[in-house]
Amino acid sequence: MYSLKWMYVFLFILSVSLNILSQTNSFNGEFRVLDNKAFKEGEKLTFDVNYGFVTAGIAVMEVPKIKKISGREAYHVTFEVNSVPSFDMFYKVRDRYETYIDVEGLFPWRFEQHIREGGYTRDFSAFFDQRKGKAKTTEGEYEIPLYVNDIVSAFYYARTLDYSNMKVSDLIHLQNFYKDKVYNLDVKFLGKETIEVPAGKFDCIIVEPLVREGGLFKHEGNIIVWLTNDELKMPVKVRTKVVIGYVEAKLTNYEGLAGELKAKR
Repeated sequence: MYSLKWMYVFLFILSVSLNILSQTNSFNGEFRVLDNKAFKEGEKLTFDVNYGFVTAGIAVMEVPKIKKISGREAYHVTFEVNSVPSFDMFYKVRDRYETYIDVEGLFPWRFEQHIREGGYTRDFSAFFDQRKGKAKTTEGEYEIPLYVNDIVSAFYYARTLDYSNMKVSDLIHLQNFYKDKVYNLDVKFLGKETIEVPAGKFDCIIVEPLVREGGLFKHEGNIIVWLTNDELKMPVKVRTKVVIGYVEAKLTNYEGLAGELKAKR
């Protein structure tokens, strides 16, 4: 069953592991304004998710449009994970995640999770009242720090950060809200590497999320993430050790990028 949980591993890495939050705890009447050269409306990233030589599913991260929410312009971001038809007979997956990220401040206003995995279903939503410091979810209302992220918006915010001065083994301290809690996580910087995936050959930075007991998800081995070493910080590959072998997600196609992909060889 561990090998069948690739969709959780992939989402966890791409959306939780890299989040660095502002230390500000309360709203003072004006939201932050951050520079974003990493992504824009129209970006679409597609991945094959493989277990060994078998392609188990397809994952798509997309920013299809900008919408107004809570009086602010927000990127409407979607993340879908679907098992391929040949894998459906073993474990059918139709998962969809949505978040609305403030265009100027790069923090979330709303998050939705719709899971369909085998016979298991789950629907969850949260409205982040960043002005009042409350997360209003389908399961209750909880206090949150200002600019707290959900599991998808965290990844997009992290792509806008500068990792150029980090040294091997440096740690990034994280926070993220999920279900009913704000979780603290760390990410270790592992260095740089040039790798090749179906979408091409890329110069990358490498990071490893340090998952603690009691966090969002558990796994059987370490998780490694490769991001393009340029302003886009586009995810290229994700790998995690499972009971037997590895689960890997590899970039197959990209479009609508915010700028030049300088890390591509």
